[in-house]
Amino acid sequence: MDAPQLLSNEEILNKTKSLENWEIIQMHHLKSIFEFKDFKDALNFVVKVGNIAETMQHHPEIILSWGKVEITIFTEDSGGLTELDFEFAKKVNRINKLNKEQ
Repeated sequence: MDAPQLLSNEEILNKTKSLENWEIIQMHHLKSIFEFKDFKDALNFVVKVGNIAETMQHHPEIILSWGKVEITIFTEDSGGLTELDFEFAKKVNRINKLNKEQ
């Protein structure tokens, strides 16, 4: 299976406009920090993010601390950002929004 195609800088900037709470780091990866009321809520979020990662077979770097989760994602096989990274970020944002609505 071929690695996903790298996005151009213009494509990355355009896709990021519609992506809340994520920042572009060196036009190479996406990073976001999510805050929660306690460790348990942060951990539950990490489990949900892990399920997304397993379903997509696209695994981020996740740092879990008390009330905070930091996620960094890029497509390693492609050496930067691809459509897959933005799909992942959107799914994580949906999970976060659902958590806040509960």
